[in-house]
Amino acid sequence: MSNSEIEFLKAQLATARSEIKNLRQQLSNLQHMQTKEHQHILKLLQDYRCEGCQEQERQNGHSNKKVATISCTDKMVSLENVAVEDDGTEVCTFKPIGVIKTAFNEKRAVPRQASLASALLSRIDISSTTFNNPAHSLEGLENFSHLWIVYYFHRNPHHAKAKVAPPRLDGERVGVFSTRSPHRPCPIGLSLVQLDRIEDSKVYFLGTDMVDGTPVLDIKPYIPQYDVPVNIKEAEFLNSREAPDGEETELTDKKSSASNNTQPIPAVTVPNWVLNSSSLNVIFNANAESQLQELQIEKVMGNSIVDVLKADPRSVYLRTKYGSQIYTFRLGVHTVTCKFDDQNTTVTVLQIRDVVNFQEMTGECSSSAD
Repeated sequence: MSNSEIEFLKAQLATARSEIKNLRQQLSNLQHMQTKEHQHILKLLQDYRCEGCQEQERQNGHSNKKVATISCTDKMVSLENVAVEDDGTEVCTFKPIGVIKTAFNEKRAVPRQASLASALLSRIDISSTTFNNPAHSLEGLENFSHLWIVYYFHRNPHHAKAKVAPPRLDGERVGVFSTRSPHRPCPIGLSLVQLDRIEDSKVYFLGTDMVDGTPVLDIKPYIPQYDVPVNIKEAEFLNSREAPDGEETELTDKKSSASNNTQPIPAVTVPNWVLNSSSLNVIFNANAESQLQELQIEKVMGNSIVDVLKADPRSVYLRTKYGSQIYTFRLGVHTVTCKFDDQNTTVTVLQIRDVVNFQEMTGECSSSAD
C-alpha cells in the first residue's frame, strides 16, 4: 500500500471520527431535550387538580401553588391559576363566562379577522354558573350596535413565540406583540363584531373569527367616543378621571359637546404589510352551483363561503410549499372543496357536500378498500 493511499485512508478515518463525534453530540442534545420535556410533563401531571381537589386544598390551607385546572362540572375550560408563582409573580384568575358557538368546528379556514366573515351569524351562550340570572347581565346591551368579545385561544398549543410570521408577510417574521397572532404568552383574542340580537342569555352576532366552543372571558360594548383615538384638544375633558363603565355620571353640556366633536386622530399609522391585503376571485363551477340549489344553501351561507375563500385561508406553509392545490374545509354542516390558482389569483369551488353525506361517502370508500 502506497503512502498516498495510507494518507487517504487516514483522512477518511478522521472524517468518520468527526461525524461520529457530531452524531454523539446531537444524540446528547436530544436526550437532554427529552429529559426536560419528560420532567415538564411530570410536573404538569403532579400539579394537575380538578376544581373539587383544588377547593379541598384551599380549605386545608395549601393555596400557594400554581395549579392549572379543568372544570369537572360544566365541561368549560377553566383558566384558573392560584395566587402566586414560584418566582413571586402574581397570577390572574379567570373563569369563562360562556362559550361561542360558530360554524367552524375546526381551526382550518377560520377567518383571521371577524370583518372577513361579516355576514356569518354566531352566538355566545352565557353560562348559568356565572350569574344566577345570566340574562340580567345583558340588559342594556341591545342599545349598542357593535361589541368587543374577549376570548381564550383554547385550541392552540400552549407555547408562546417571540417572533411569528403573519400571512401577509409571506414568511417574514416580526415580534408577536406587533401582530394579532394567537401564539401569545397570554393566548387571549379580541374581536369587534356586530350585534344581531339578544335572546335570554344568548347573544347573536355577525362577524366570526373563532372556532366553535371558544371560551368567552368578557363582552364589552363598542363605544366610538372611547375606542377611536381622538385629538387631545378636542377631548380635554377626558384628562379628568371618568367613572368606570357601569358607574357613569351625566356629563355637562360642555363635555357632551366636546365628545360629539371628536375626530379620528390623523397620526394613527400601521405598517404597510397590514394594508397589503390581496383578494382572490372566487368562482363556483357548474357542479358547485347545482349543489348550492340541491342542498338549499341560503344566500348568506354562500356569501360566507366567498368571504372565507377570497381572503385566502391557507397558511403561509400551504401556500408556498403546495401552491395551487385542492383545499377542503368545513363550514357549519357543509364541507367545501376548492382549488386555488395562484397564478391567476382565483379559487374555484368544486364541490359542496353535506357533512353527513361526506362522511357516508368516506366510509363507503374505506369499506370498499377493505
